[in-house]
Amino acid sequence: MSRIVHLSDLHFGRTDPALFAPLVEAVNGLKPDLTVISGDFTQRARVWQFEEARAFLNRLSGPVLSVPGNHDTPLDNPFMRFLMPWKRYRRFISRELEPEFRSDDMAVVGVNTVNRFAWQQGRMPKHALSRAKKAFVEAGDAARIVVLHHPLEQLPGARKPVMRGASKAVEGFAEAGADIVLSGHIHNTHIAPFTNYPHVLFVQAGTVLSTRLRGEKNSFNLIDIDRDRVEIAALAVDEAGRFAYTPPHVFRKGGEGWIAAGTGTSVAASIAEASSDSALQGEPVLAPPEGELAPMTGQTGEPGRSDMDETINLTPPSPRAARGG
Repeated sequence: MSRIVHLSDLHFGRTDPALFAPLVEAVNGLKPDLTVISGDFTQRARVWQFEEARAFLNRLSGPVLSVPGNHDTPLDNPFMRFLMPWKRYRRFISRELEPEFRSDDMAVVGVNTVNRFAWQQGRMPKHALSRAKKAFVEAGDAARIVVLHHPLEQLPGARKPVMRGASKAVEGFAEAGADIVLSGHIHNTHIAPFTNYPHVLFVQAGTVLSTRLRGEKNSFNLIDIDRDRVEIAALAVDEAGRFAYTPPHVFRKGGEGWIAAGTGTSVAASIAEASSDSALQGEPVLAPPEGELAPMTGQTGEPGRSDMDETINLTPPSPRAARGG
């Protein structure tokens, strides 16, 4: 079994600073095999916001795979957004916009869905499906996972439309053998198979740090996966400001796709109470005791900037400093 922590929509520049330390402790305490971040590290792609994001990443232990979000390109600087949209992201987050991760148990493919010419609207790169197909053909019995920022299915009540060609993209990923698609963007949690493609799980993460909430508490997802079984629990902020488990979703994969399989058996399920109809708005169950903060490390393949260890203060700078970004 492999363990993934799925974070999304951090939005440094418009965050709740009280959540920084509890989030780092919660993530590192879960000891994931991989931490996935599905975009929107910053609010306005300012240098100081990327510095805060890098300082946060340096506190996470273990490998990290991330893709950009639309907020990671400068909205109010069209020249930079059109001609150098990824300059700051590559400098502070990762040189790779579409990373891949492979282990004996999972193959993870990152896809950059940001459209620099239509800031909110995503777009599916032409090469995305062929990349996924190639990676998954070589994956053997490993779980196959796609990571992108923009969701590929419209959720009830969602204000933001899905990107053009989203349905075709889901179909393509399904044909390529994808088991799970992880995404963000709309600040709401959703865990269920795609409506027309039940062999692929559609997993949305809420915003983990932003104050721009959409009827849910700040949260992130914990995913424990085997090839044919997956257990997913959201960890949402409780009244004490800690990330606490909510009842898990458990699925088994059969001939007809992913089927809900009742009560889970992982650590998340063992302490969660399946008594809430609305997990993120109900009473959460406290997570296990928090562990020690891990040493400062960069992302996979990213050593981290030596001048960004403990010297970065995770509080917004003065307006003058912000304008300098």
